[in-house]
Amino acid sequence: MSTTEAKLEDVSQRLAGQTVVVIGGSSGIGLQTARLVRRLGADLILAAREDDRLREVGRELDAPVSGFDALEPGRVERFFEELESPIDHVLLTGPGPYYASLAELDFERAARDVDAHLFLPLRVARAAAGRARAGGTLIFMIGAGARRVAPGLGLTPAFTAGMPALARTMALELAPVRVNVIAAGFVDTPLSAHVLGGQLDARRRQLRETLPIGRVVEPEDIAALAAHLMANTAITGATYDIDGGEQLL
Repeated sequence: MSTTEAKLEDVSQRLAGQTVVVIGGSSGIGLQTARLVRRLGADLILAAREDDRLREVGRELDAPVSGFDALEPGRVERFFEELESPIDHVLLTGPGPYYASLAELDFERAARDVDAHLFLPLRVARAAAGRARAGGTLIFMIGAGARRVAPGLGLTPAFTAGMPALARTMALELAPVRVNVIAAGFVDTPLSAHVLGGQLDARRRQLRETLPIGRVVEPEDIAALAAHLMANTAITGATYDIDGGEQLL
C-alpha cells in the first residue's frame, strides 16, 4: 500500500459514518470535496443555490440537498435549525472575488462582498456550532493570492487577512468544535473560468511553467486537504495555504 493510500484509508476510518455539510456543493471545490468524503464513507448534506445542477449532484451522491441563497437574511440560520440530526463538519466555499480599484468601487456590490466573505462565515459558524458534535470542524475558504499588494484588488486583501484572525478567535469561542481556514491560490474550477474568461488558458500555461509543482492546482487537491482537516482532530485555529508554491515566486 502506498503512503497516499494509507493516508486515505486512515481518513476514511475517521470520517466513516460522520455527517458533512457542504455549502456551495454543486460545483468546483465543494463538489469535489463532497465526492471525496462520500467515497470515504461520510454522509452528506449539500446546499447551494437552487438549480438543476444541485439536484443532479444530490442524485449522484445519494445526498439530500437544500437550495437557497445563503445571503438571504435568516436563511442560513433556518437551514441549520431544520436539520433533523447533529452534524460533524461544515465546508463553506463562498463566491468569487470582486476586484475593483478605489476609484471604480461600486459600494453596493462591495457591501454584498463583505456580507459574502465576512458576515456569512460568521453566521454559518454561529448557526452550525449548535448542531456540530465535539471534534467536528468548520472550514472556510479564502484566496491566498490577495496577500500580494496590487492595484485593483478591492476588498479581497482585507478578507484574506481578516478570516484567519477570525478563525483563531472562533476556535476558542466554539471549542470543542474546531475552526480552520483553507487559503487557496488559483484553482482550475468553473468559477476561475468565469472570472478569467478568455485569459484562462494563458493563466493555466503560465502556472504550469512557473509553479514549483509543475502543474495547476485542481479542486481534488483542495478536497484532499479539507478531508484531512475534518479527520485530524488536533487541528484548530489554523490556516493552510495551498497554491502550488506560487507565493514562493
